[in-house]
Amino acid sequence: MAVINCPTCKKKISDKAKECGHCGLSLQALDSDKIANLRHVNRINQAQRLMNYSFVAMLLFCGGFFFMFNDNVEQGSWQHDLAMASTVIGFVLYLVIRVRLLFFKRQK
Repeated sequence: MAVINCPTCKKKISDKAKECGHCGLSLQALDSDKIANLRHVNRINQAQRLMNYSFVAMLLFCGGFFFMFNDNVEQGSWQHDLAMASTVIGFVLYLVIRVRLLFFKRQK
């Protein structure tokens, strides 16, 4: 008896199991084409998730940047500090996520 990864949820299951105990996927009806299709769909979902995270990071950056240069915000106030923190965190997260996405797309 060997332990394999579920094609859908990637959790460890027995190769003798008839269905995944975690996600409920029936393993009896799977052939190589269906497994390849599931892996392709999972890969697309993971790329889309990284793109969504990238978008949120860009929103943090732009929102903090525009709020920081608002006419009503004084330098040194808590609003200015919060805007500066949002800008820096958004920028760093954006860079990290884009690098992860680059490595993800090169990986096959």
